[in-house]
Amino acid sequence: MILHIQIDLVFDLYVNGNWTGIIEIDSSSTLEDLHYAIQDAVCFENDHMYAFFISRTERSRDKQRFDDENGEIFTTMLESLFPLPKGRKLYYMFDYGDSWLFQIKRNRKKPHQSVEGVKYPRLVTEIGKKPEQYPPFEGDFT
Repeated sequence: MILHIQIDLVFDLYVNGNWTGIIEIDSSSTLEDLHYAIQDAVCFENDHMYAFFISRTERSRDKQRFDDENGEIFTTMLESLFPLPKGRKLYYMFDYGDSWLFQIKRNRKKPHQSVEGVKYPRLVTEIGKKPEQYPPFEGDFT
């Protein structure tokens, strides 16, 4: 089944406005697959560490982590995460230095069968200005 996943940019050092993307992705995709789909959606270079976590808020200490250290990003499928436990949210942290933080949620649109000839995952909707991973630095140290 194809899920509609909404990705909302929550925080980064360079955020200059809101950005939301909706992607269609197979429910049997892993969190690693979702990572690559998000990277493609925002046109980032995949050059930093990342993790997913489930918690009440982005700052909660009580988190269920999915990362490469515990290997769960490679084995956890989206269909096993949704629906999330009551009061919990799924977050995606990319680049621990710049701290790109995205909230991930299943869109209200019902899952559907894949369409022949359509390549998934794919970005279907984008609202706001796409974030820039490496904006020009305005300081001059010379």
